[in-house]
Amino acid sequence: MDTIAILDFGSQYTQLIARRIRELQVYAIIVPGTTPFSQYYTAEIKGIILSGSPYSVYDERAPQPDSALFQTHIPILGICYGAQFITQFYGGNVQRLPDREYGQRPVSKLQSDILFDQIPEHFISWMSHGDSIETVPHQFSVLAKTDNGIPAAIKHNDAAMYGVQFHPEVTHCEYGIQLLDNFITKICSCKKEWNMHAYIEEIKRAIVKKVGETPLVLLISGGVDSTVAGALLLKLFPAEQVHLLYIDTGLMRNSETEEVIKTLNLLGAKHIHVMHEEDNFLNALQGISDPEEKRKIIGDKFVTVQEKAVAGIGLQDYILVQGTLYTDLIESGKGVGTHAQVIKSHHNVRSPLIEKKRNEGKLIEPLDRLYKDEVRELGRTLGLPESIVSRHPFPGPGLAVRILGEVTKESCDLLRKVDELYINFLREHNLYSKIWQAFAVLLPIRSVGVAGDERKYGYTVALRAVESRDGMTADVFEFDIKQLKALSSLITNKISGIGRVVYDISSKPPATIEWE
Repeated sequence: MDTIAILDFGSQYTQLIARRIRELQVYAIIVPGTTPFSQYYTAEIKGIILSGSPYSVYDERAPQPDSALFQTHIPILGICYGAQFITQFYGGNVQRLPDREYGQRPVSKLQSDILFDQIPEHFISWMSHGDSIETVPHQFSVLAKTDNGIPAAIKHNDAAMYGVQFHPEVTHCEYGIQLLDNFITKICSCKKEWNMHAYIEEIKRAIVKKVGETPLVLLISGGVDSTVAGALLLKLFPAEQVHLLYIDTGLMRNSETEEVIKTLNLLGAKHIHVMHEEDNFLNALQGISDPEEKRKIIGDKFVTVQEKAVAGIGLQDYILVQGTLYTDLIESGKGVGTHAQVIKSHHNVRSPLIEKKRNEGKLIEPLDRLYKDEVRELGRTLGLPESIVSRHPFPGPGLAVRILGEVTKESCDLLRKVDELYINFLREHNLYSKIWQAFAVLLPIRSVGVAGDERKYGYTVALRAVESRDGMTADVFEFDIKQLKALSSLITNKISGIGRVVYDISSKPPATIEWE
């Protein structure tokens, strides 16, 4: 199968590049950017993309690709750091900008090229860099510039080698998908053969032989990711081999446990184990306010409870399965390479006990190269109902990361009521399906208000609703102000503990979707 190899230098967007290419039905692999060329090259690789990076090319520890790849005739596209490395490698100059170029930026083409086929002369790019190409190597030409005269795209005069300082993989970049399509199909001549059926076959080859007849234990939350992971396991393995374990942590939404059990029965599972561990989790979180510590405590607690459950089942040897997505990995600094930085530690990634199982080869994460929209597509391919596949994301640590400060039963109960009112409101007004993710956050802030003729001293909740395709970038959902006023009135009137409602209008980046 025709393949694009992406060299990862630690960019938060590396997997997003692969996602876009797969979306164009071409297979993509990601390898650490410093890997020797001979270790990943095969005849199926038709093009190479150099990713961005948190490093500057002139840093002493800056990651560098094997120079052997520049001696081949394989088309190369450098993105951001990748373009700057190509510039420096061929004798150009890269310098720190006085002001960082970040966000949307106008770009104008200077000359026609197949890379910009079907792209207008002027378009809006998405920039995210503090360095810039100052001097272009003499072997290269400038194809496009930003509105402030900085090179936005360059091309080698005698080879299929390109560099762009913007990020075509980000949805905010106009014609970014068209540019990537031009590169992989018109420059690299890739055939479009990749789809979810191919992914299922790839996963089957990767794990069936490794697992053999060993029992599988999947920690399932009832969310989209773990449910799709469960459906995938039940497709690839006999139902007798698959154990689905649901842990009621006390950090779930209203009626979550009942809904989860109903869903698991729909999957045709034979082994469903439910653990009620509210006191266990809440006691472990007592006095803890730091979000990173919360996530690690919850991750470790999941594993210890799971081990207790497995002991009760009587399994002597087993493999743990998680519905981890690639967004979890890269935000936790666990990208393909060794240069990714931590945005936030996901409980199912950086927990010491999870790390131990990963290192021992006792952990399988069959969705760890997929984004949320791909997982939904996989769920539909596996035959899951739309009511499950289209459900809004819910974090593994549950309400613990939507309660800022210490987590208590009282704060969980309060937030559960707000969440239920909020989500029901969205469904009743036909807004739920238009929003990628919506939730409420309980703030450690109390403010004075008036209820009737009496003084009211209640908590503040922040409502969050975003639009997104894959969770890597997101825009605030633009409610009608009348809807926000109705929501605020509904929540403060129905729930006596809440005195004030605010709406979060932050985009991602710079914010993350969840608050913690």
